[in-house]
Amino acid sequence: MTSWKKITIAVVLVAALGGIVAFSVQMSGKDVVTVQTGRALKQDLSQVVTASGEVKPLNYVNVSAMAYGRITEIDVKEGDRVKKGQILAKLESVQPKSDLEAQQAQTQSALMAAKSSEANVASMEAANNTAKADEIRGKAQLEQARLDLDRAKGLFKDQLIAKADYDAKVAAYDVALASNNQSKARTEQAKAQWEQSKQQWAQAKAGVNQNEKAMDAFKDRLDKTMFVAPLDGMVSDLPVHVGEYMVVGVQNNPGSSLMTIADMSVVTAELRVDETDIVNIAMGQPAEVRIDAVPDKVFSAKVTEIGNTAIIRSTGVATSQSNTGSQEAKDFKVVVTFDNPPQLLRPGLSCTTKITTSSKKNILTVPIQALTIRQKGDLEDQNKKTTGGTTTHAAAPETEQAKKEDKKELQGVFVIEGEKAVFKTVTTGITGTTDIEVTGGLPDNAQIVTGSYRVLRTLKNNAKIKIDNKAPVVDQKTS
Repeated sequence: MTSWKKITIAVVLVAALGGIVAFSVQMSGKDVVTVQTGRALKQDLSQVVTASGEVKPLNYVNVSAMAYGRITEIDVKEGDRVKKGQILAKLESVQPKSDLEAQQAQTQSALMAAKSSEANVASMEAANNTAKADEIRGKAQLEQARLDLDRAKGLFKDQLIAKADYDAKVAAYDVALASNNQSKARTEQAKAQWEQSKQQWAQAKAGVNQNEKAMDAFKDRLDKTMFVAPLDGMVSDLPVHVGEYMVVGVQNNPGSSLMTIADMSVVTAELRVDETDIVNIAMGQPAEVRIDAVPDKVFSAKVTEIGNTAIIRSTGVATSQSNTGSQEAKDFKVVVTFDNPPQLLRPGLSCTTKITTSSKKNILTVPIQALTIRQKGDLEDQNKKTTGGTTTHAAAPETEQAKKEDKKELQGVFVIEGEKAVFKTVTTGITGTTDIEVTGGLPDNAQIVTGSYRVLRTLKNNAKIKIDNKAPVVDQKTS
């Protein structure tokens, strides 16, 4: 055999051997999956609900028109701080002022008439008392005349006095009787005049009261041409100008609202919380508010109000006010109150709030992306394949209950055991921003598969793995 033939045979043998080795290596790494890993660690964890909304004062008042008229004066501008009772604006007041002055004069006249009636009552009472005294005196004189006449009758019968003296006693009695009847008549007349004067006085007082009420009404009309601040606060809205006309009407109609006064001593943020998060919100929970206009500051707050009625997200209408059922996404109103609201806050500012619904110390956690779902039946099939289990006879038909049991979804993570990724069912607790609490099923510091998402979605139980934590794996978008 020549040397070149020997060389050729040697080259062919080496190439064949290399091919066999390469094929063996390729076949041995065919089912190996490259994964990223992390550790189950103990740390502090907080569960947070994030919601957006806007800044609103707890108390505010829409100062509306109470009378028709033209605005003649506006003493404040939007953004001014005002005190309760401070004059804000004025309407034209010529007619209401004239009406009030005329009514004041009429009331004064009625008061003078009432005082005159009161004096007349006193005079009539005095006259009545005088008439009563005269009547009493007349009664006494009549009684005395009757006694004198009775004595004169006895003496004249016994012829002890002259007939002239007897006649004089009879005449004196008749005069006393007439005088007594006259005094009775004067008493009745004085009493009637007194009663009449009292009625006139009562009418005069009623007239005074009526005029005073009318004066109060005119004064109220005049007061309604002047707007004063109902509370301490800030002018947050001023849509009108001097010269425009104000009309009494439904709130929010043009011309009916003068301005809005907001009490900025207690400031809130009104939020819309997703229906899936509302069950975790409770009164008094702490919150951090970030305002879009002040991005570099975080304001502390607390939950002070939780709505009970769902609000349809697309329309903003409460479900209780909707006539039709809806499967649209819904929100609930939640109000948080700032602990120390700064002066720079303005009603209507947009904000984002993070409400801490739960917080735990030194608990076992894993990255949220490590948590995955598998069906119970798939896990059991994969376990049979890795353990070499075979079936030598026809399997009995599965019952409906068994099928449901196989489709049961289990929550867990893949734990690294040697060169394999083994699915472990776990129970979870609160969820943080990037991590989730593990309450059972996983030991401390266990090495688990954390990525990539594409790998975790398809990774099988007991799959062979290769760890590569050098660089993050970029998931390919799947259609």
